[in-house]
Amino acid sequence: MCESVDELTEAVLAKNDGLAASLRDELARRGVSVVNLLSSPGSGKTELLGRVLARAVRRGVPVAALTADLATENDADRLARSGAPVKQLLTDGLCHLEARQLRGHVESWLPVGTTLLFVENVGNLVCPAAYDLGESLRIVLMAVTEGEDKPLKYPTAFGSAHLVVLTKTDLAEPAGFDEAAFLAHVQRVNPGVEVVRSCARTDVGVDALLERVLAVRDGAPVHRPPLAPHPHGHEHGYVHESAGEDARGASGLAAERVS
Repeated sequence: MCESVDELTEAVLAKNDGLAASLRDELARRGVSVVNLLSSPGSGKTELLGRVLARAVRRGVPVAALTADLATENDADRLARSGAPVKQLLTDGLCHLEARQLRGHVESWLPVGTTLLFVENVGNLVCPAAYDLGESLRIVLMAVTEGEDKPLKYPTAFGSAHLVVLTKTDLAEPAGFDEAAFLAHVQRVNPGVEVVRSCARTDVGVDALLERVLAVRDGAPVHRPPLAPHPHGHEHGYVHESAGEDARGASGLAAERVS
């Protein structure tokens, strides 16, 4: 009997979830925390990540980064200026990363002693949101130039975030960005999630973001989103007590699971 598209999609996601859970356990034993960065193209995440990496290197943090794109090694070249070990992951047309790809690079490349690995996912807020990579922290970034309704348009991504970062805040006024509306939309799909404001050009938010990531690496409890990205893995201490009706509403709003 032929399987439906939905059944095949669920099978693929279930297999990925199993691999991600295994990878998460392996990384925990090695003392490595993975930060999965999701955003649309042009959000400014490469520039912001480069500054976070540079700050981490100056502080002596054993940090590394993988950056994923369909083509070119441009982002790896930019991030390498930070002084951190960086590797480009080319997806050959695939619009997202999967746990099997990350496992391969962790096994073959990750420098010994690394305790913090940033993964810059493919620029896309749809497909990457459905795939757990075995991360300790999922961060969704959005630029003020993208419009304040983005969380409502991409509820799976924002509803599965442990932290949200608003980028390019220096452009908020000329872009006519309504920050109050944006924050309300974020809370609708992910009640209680923290939003960090940033501007890479002026280093605003760089230290705050690095401190949040290091706290998670060191075992601090993390916000529990209504759409936790790894339901089959262990909980990692994600704590959030006030989900209630808003979280159930967010789950309903974000119920679509994409392939």
